[in-house]
Amino acid sequence: MARYRLTRSARRDIDSILRTSEERHGRDARIRYAALLLAALRRVAEEPEGRSTLDRSELRPGIRSFHIRHSRGESREAAVANPVHVIFYRVARPGLVEIVRVLHDRMEPRRHVGVQVTPQNRPDESE
Repeated sequence: MARYRLTRSARRDIDSILRTSEERHGRDARIRYAALLLAALRRVAEEPEGRSTLDRSELRPGIRSFHIRHSRGESREAAVANPVHVIFYRVARPGLVEIVRVLHDRMEPRRHVGVQVTPQNRPDESE
């Protein structure tokens, strides 16, 4: 079974995304978006080089991306009408994907993904 782990930056991104979703759209929307994010994270872990992923090594060697809209049919909750986030990740080792960031699709990833590893964005050992 493939696994994933979140960097601290990715964990903060997800917390912020879900908090904003609840503030703007309500608790049910937060639950739906959380389920969609989870489905997307699991899909990336299972198929890190799947059809809907992109090589983004121009940002950092080994980085790939996946827009969460491609997981709409895999969520266990009601569909999210317009998912707007992209997962940036790398294969840490066979069977383990490291989620580097989760960014809004309008954000410039070069400003957020290409940064050096620091104590603030070092990976957590969860999931």
